[in-house]
Amino acid sequence: MLNAKLKPFEILALAIRSEIEAAELYAKLQESVKNKILEQKLKFLVFEEKQHRRILERLYHQRFGAKTIEIPEKSFLPPLSLEKDFSVLDLFKEALKAEKMSEEFYKEAQRKAESRESQKMLEYLSRVERSHYFMVKSEIDLLSKFPDYYEVEDFHVGHDMVHIGP
Repeated sequence: MLNAKLKPFEILALAIRSEIEAAELYAKLQESVKNKILEQKLKFLVFEEKQHRRILERLYHQRFGAKTIEIPEKSFLPPLSLEKDFSVLDLFKEALKAEKMSEEFYKEAQRKAESRESQKMLEYLSRVERSHYFMVKSEIDLLSKFPDYYEVEDFHVGHDMVHIGP
């Protein structure tokens, strides 16, 4: 996945771009749902991706000093136009792919990192992306079983059940 010709500062800039895109995707999803619990989960993911960006920027400045970060137009993630009319389930599936790719990217970057501090930070990011993967996967499972889960403020599984008895 990682281009062998990329310099360490370019790898970090690419990672920063992917965190920006991930935060945008989760923010788009957050706007698309009404379910308060799901909205809070997405808000958390937006916060996490923004934190990752700050971590990467800090690593960049520790490593390269005052050198300006030149964030590329595109990340290593496949392009996703947020203007398109995707369903919420489609957006979650795209997020799942992005989390898996991000985890792999950070693992590979960790193997190429020179300092122990950089390796630890990239390992941390890889593991957090993995936790995001399972969080998103869990939401996909819910959306598959309960397609209107995201469309209602409060989702009550037993709401439509018939009451039998006194």
